[in-house]
Amino acid sequence: MPKSNIAPFVKWAGGKRQLLGRISERMPQGFNNYYEPFIGGGAVLFELQPDNAVINDINPSLINAYRIIANYPEEFIMKVQKLDAKIGDNGKEYYYSLREHYNDKLMKEEFDIELAALFVFINKHCFNGLYRVNGKGLFNVPYNNSRRESIDIDSIMDDSHYLKNVTVLQGDFEEACQNAGQGDFVFFDSPYAPLNPTSFESYTKEGFDVESHERLARLFDELTNRGCYCMLTNHNTDFINQLYGDKGYRMDVVDVKRMINSDASNRKGQEVIICNY
Repeated sequence: MPKSNIAPFVKWAGGKRQLLGRISERMPQGFNNYYEPFIGGGAVLFELQPDNAVINDINPSLINAYRIIANYPEEFIMKVQKLDAKIGDNGKEYYYSLREHYNDKLMKEEFDIELAALFVFINKHCFNGLYRVNGKGLFNVPYNNSRRESIDIDSIMDDSHYLKNVTVLQGDFEEACQNAGQGDFVFFDSPYAPLNPTSFESYTKEGFDVESHERLARLFDELTNRGCYCMLTNHNTDFINQLYGDKGYRMDVVDVKRMINSDASNRKGQEVIICNY
């Protein structure tokens, strides 16, 4: 039975919390293994809590946090609590000092418990929970003036218990699906195609460009031919419709609120849920 305390431990751009009901009602009635090649905050994973799950992301800091929480939850909690305890009245100065320390560890590729704690702390204390890096791969989102606690202890412990039985990968989305076969379910929550077709940005320095979206569409077709159940969500744009339309896939357009947008007038939009079954 699903644990009520299981929940995402970070906020993530494009997270699917508001679409959970619509995703759940479109799930295949039964499947073997579960694959999520763009795990992000893991809203769908933690809601469904499927057995035999394989998750992946290209972001090494994010995946490090998943692995640390799975294997060292008590040590992770202690590290985060120590960070939270020192925020005090100089929150802004403290946040930027930790952001600098985080970036220094990131450049040294020190993927450890401390980096995971710093990752979650800055996610909870940065503007809009937006993970963004510059051209050098350094995290550069400003402080959000929050002094709240970064984690819920019970949730972290329940997340850890579940994640111990999840295969956690870090790398390219195509490689993450190489073992997916007939009867498996693959949920793609890929980086959004831009509403403005002249601009492509991503939360990793590598970027997710036009060619990446085209490669993903080819993978969707390939997995369909393997007999996998596939579901994909993205902005309802002409570009996405060109990639997946006219192939016999089910394409449902749904209204959404866009939470991460500085312009309140642009916080409404449409997404498309694409299924091959």
